[in-house]
Amino acid sequence: MLMIPRRRNDFDLLEDMFKIDPFFSEEGSKVMKTDIKEKKDKYLIDIDLPGYEKEDIKVHIEDGYLNIVAKTNSENEEKEEGTFLRKERYYGECSRSFYIGDQVKEEDIKASFRNGTLRLEIPKVEEKKAIPEKKYIQIGD
Repeated sequence: MLMIPRRRNDFDLLEDMFKIDPFFSEEGSKVMKTDIKEKKDKYLIDIDLPGYEKEDIKVHIEDGYLNIVAKTNSENEEKEEGTFLRKERYYGECSRSFYIGDQVKEEDIKASFRNGTLRLEIPKVEEKKAIPEKKYIQIGD
């Protein structure tokens, strides 16, 4: 099983011809920095989510993809008078998807969140390969 980051599906062909893939762009690197480590029997995924609470993070599997979505908004901050001169902290929704195959189920994955880092442990599962059935061709007269 190979874990591959999912590309976004809302891309414009002409825009993509002239820009770098958003997966590698500076904008995409501001949130959800991810490390993936392969061990003998599992994959470890560490995702940096500073400033998020555990309740802000949702992890689910859909069509063989592990999807991580984190939401936060600036309304949670205390309202203070003044004008921002610079605002670099990210607010909104961010997400990442990784293909993990159809064999891994939600109950197989262990997740923890500590000190702004989400850790996911995903077991390695052998893809079941169908053994091709021999098919014979009828020989006519």
